Amino acid sequence: MERAIVISALRCLQVVATAAAFTFTAQANAATDIAWWHAMSGELGRQLEKLVADFNASQSDYRIVPAYKGNYTETVTAAIFAFRSRSQPAIVQVNEVATATMTAAKGAIYPVFSLMRDQGEPFSLNDYLPAVSGYYTDAAGNLLSFPFNSSTPILYYNKTMFRDAGLDPEAPPKTWPELGAIAKRLRDRGAPCGFTTSWPSWIHIENLSAFHNLPLATRTNGFAGLDAELTINNSVVVKHVAQLAEWQKTRLFDYGGRGQSAEPRFQNGECGIFIGSSATRADINANSKFEIGYGMMPYWPEVKDAPQNSIIGGATLWVLRDRPRAEYKGVARFFAYLSQPGVQAAWHQNTGYLPITRAAYELTRAQGFYERNPGSAISFEEITLHPPTSNSKGIRLGSFVLIRGAIEDELEQAFAGQKSAQGALDSAVERGNKLLRQFERASPER
Repeated sequence: MERAIVISALRCLQVVATAAAFTFTAQANAATDIAWWHAMSGELGRQLEKLVADFNASQSDYRIVPAYKGNYTETVTAAIFAFRSRSQPAIVQVNEVATATMTAAKGAIYPVFSLMRDQGEPFSLNDYLPAVSGYYTDAAGNLLSFPFNSSTPILYYNKTMFRDAGLDPEAPPKTWPELGAIAKRLRDRGAPCGFTTSWPSWIHIENLSAFHNLPLATRTNGFAGLDAELTINNSVVVKHVAQLAEWQKTRLFDYGGRGQSAEPRFQNGECGIFIGSSATRADINANSKFEIGYGMMPYWPEVKDAPQNSIIGGATLWVLRDRPRAEYKGVARFFAYLSQPGVQAAWHQNTGYLPITRAAYELTRAQGFYERNPGSAISFEEITLHPPTSNSKGIRLGSFVLIRGAIEDELEQAFAGQKSAQGALDSAVERGNKLLRQFERASPER
């Protein structure tokens, strides 16, 4: 059902974008309103509102008007179907795994590199972190959308539990064998579980592959063409999933579900180690009643190129075509504002998301934020550990939200002992490739 909606929406988007033309003009001597549809609620939504209010107060020509439209899928679906009535916003926030879907709708998007050039706003791709911007560039290295909220997986651990188990509270595990040994020590000393994790596919398939410099799919993880095929049933990933399944038997690893559903098990002291998004750091600090330690994702030491660098999650800002011309100057100015070191550093510090520029990181460091907040720099260090390779730049695969679902179906069967790791990953590849071929057939690029 979801696939049919996405394909139908994509076709609708192409037809309307091709047929439409600019017909509106901005009223003279009045601030031009610019609609921004987003998917951030709660504290993140409040930080977004503050960001917008500060920009609007900084000048009088443009007014960004944010509107919460639900989760990422609901937000992008609303924007796509808004093209039917030509009521689409100028800016829409889209999660990173929908990049291929947005890129395929070429007539509907206004690439950021073109926008900034056309509107004469200062812009240099070199200012942005390659591991962030690279996720959203085309084959020629041009930035298609504006990186906004980017996170990466990191390791959290309970220092109190470490001390009680006779472990060094300042020494997080660096490798998977070390993590297994520590998890066993925690279990032997009475911990209900050694470690758990959120976002199973994002962390244990997508980031595991990047961190070990392994391809997730052919065709440069999909960047080089729609005819990519998954390669996640390789020996390293199979070994990793098999080890998790083995640890599951004695709760050295204890699967806690999809998304962020496992996070409370760390916060309430049930599991001594948790691997999750760097963007949940503030939430974990606020809700945990013990001292927290931080580390990078573990790696398998026998893999030659590990650790490489992690990849991002989160979302980006896409500019949509067929809005009044006057709006685009304001969008470009807003993006230039968001890129300022002070603005970006504040967003990074207040939300836990990565800074998108090195200047913002350096400013945050100079302000003493990392010294005052131990562990807050780990996400930046991990994603910039080495320059991204073709295997660790990111993912550009169509229907990847659906593919993630198929992967997690199969992981759950492996963790439950219903399938071998090899069998589960072989099935995930088969199911994922079928979705890739369906997307390829539906794509206007075909």
